[in-house]
Amino acid sequence: MADLIELSEGSPLRRPSADGGEERGARMAEDEEALPELSVSPEKVCFIIVKAREFDAKVEPVEPDPGSNPADNDEREILEDYADDATLAELRAAIDGLNDDEIVDLIALAWLGRGDFAKDDWPEARALARERHRRRSAAYLVGMPALGDYLEDGLAALGRSCEEYESGHL
Repeated sequence: MADLIELSEGSPLRRPSADGGEERGARMAEDEEALPELSVSPEKVCFIIVKAREFDAKVEPVEPDPGSNPADNDEREILEDYADDATLAELRAAIDGLNDDEIVDLIALAWLGRGDFAKDDWPEARALARERHRRRSAAYLVGMPALGDYLEDGLAALGRSCEEYESGHL
């Protein structure tokens, strides 16, 4: 078995093995183990983040019932929030398509990102989200003004990011 050596910060690392290859550091393994398990995949969360940000960018319509060609108005209507908005429909569909455990984690991530809970309180955040989760959870989440930011900050607090998702989809 490889001997442990102590670094100045107090993080143990394994010595190189006899064949010259280095074993993974014990500290890295501890960090990986410390990441809480998520019921919802980071890819689904990242998709919802993108849709939430698209929805958050919407503004009140200047003309409530436009009758002109969108090209004549420089496509400005895409940023206006109409009742039959496709962006809202996509966001709701993405949330409604999650199972109960995934929605619970999404709510807990939003609370974590909003600062209601710390990373160490993740089990409590999930328990409260499970207790409060109802059929109207999609409406609750969509009603959060900065949902995309909260979810991204929640993922970051748990040691995850949308970097890989964004590079492959944006």
